[in-house]
Amino acid sequence: MAKYIFFFLFIMASIVGCSFENTTEQNFKVIKESFGTFEGVKADLYTLTNKNGLQVKITNYGGIITSLLVPDKNGKLIDVVLGFDSLSTYVTGNPYFGCIVGRYGNRIAKGKFSIDGNEYSLVQNNLGNHLHGGTKGFDKQLWSAEPVDNSASLKLNYLSKDGEEGYPGNLNTTVEYTLTDDNELVISYIATTDQPTICNLTNHSYFNLAGEGNILDHELQLFADTYTEVDSTLIPTGKFPPVKDTPFDFLQATKIGKRIDVDHEQLKFGNGYDLNFPLTDVAKLKKAAMVVSPKTGIKMEIFTEEPGIQFYSGNWLDESVILKKNIPSQRFGGLCLETQHFPDAPNQKEFASTELRPSEVYKTKTIHRFTVQ
Repeated sequence: MAKYIFFFLFIMASIVGCSFENTTEQNFKVIKESFGTFEGVKADLYTLTNKNGLQVKITNYGGIITSLLVPDKNGKLIDVVLGFDSLSTYVTGNPYFGCIVGRYGNRIAKGKFSIDGNEYSLVQNNLGNHLHGGTKGFDKQLWSAEPVDNSASLKLNYLSKDGEEGYPGNLNTTVEYTLTDDNELVISYIATTDQPTICNLTNHSYFNLAGEGNILDHELQLFADTYTEVDSTLIPTGKFPPVKDTPFDFLQATKIGKRIDVDHEQLKFGNGYDLNFPLTDVAKLKKAAMVVSPKTGIKMEIFTEEPGIQFYSGNWLDESVILKKNIPSQRFGGLCLETQHFPDAPNQKEFASTELRPSEVYKTKTIHRFTVQ
């Protein structure tokens, strides 16, 4: 009898041991640490790592990607996103570095839109228009966060209450960041509402695939044969001129700095590139952009389910913005490629709709794939 009891205890110990090993492996994929406090509540920083050593750090304040380490052509890890060392700097001096933008990414003319005959007024925080969700959008909120079992994945949730920044309806939003072993950063968005509202979510990371300097030597390819023309306040005119024979032709990989100083009205309005590009491919998940640094050989490809991508070349960055490791930023120090619906879509009915109703689920996904060229 004693022999059978010993055998049973041995088996149970083995099972417990295996369970402990799996838990330890999981902890290496997602590590949580303190990242200061916001409005008296503790904020956290989560580190996701895949089997290849690719690593992304995300804080639940604004869902911000604070760091993204990618191996270059020599195997050296390069931090390819701009950001800060401390939470306090994100709170006080942040040009939307790495954050989740919502409820509405990009601009809404004069901060007004209507649904079912009801007009809503939003905060006007950019040249008389509404930009990136207002003065306290999703980028300035503390999200709940939960690592996903057995994966390098983090799920964030935020409930935007009816009337927040002028938007109607309680919008329940979940954003999941996943780092795959194929060196892909997958960002998945899901949202539901209890009243008709609008929703257009995106991530606002500034990329520099060299890890330093400016991005003018980066080669960019955009899979778009037209661009969204804008007025002097960067609101779409409703016209979609062809990119051919303009500074906006990135159908073939082209250095960003090649035509950025061309005398063109649309470049003057944004102080550089700051335009939406309708994607040529209408498939649900399609390739939207490719960018590569000749210095490091790091290549990033972007795939999305969204109909457009906003290319912003970091035109308003300057030395007053002090980055990680106490390094001053500079104009064109990073580029944004924001997958999205079009600017001012709620007021331009010919654009794909951004309305969300209680019977519907907002669901979209964007993938950033990293390789070495």
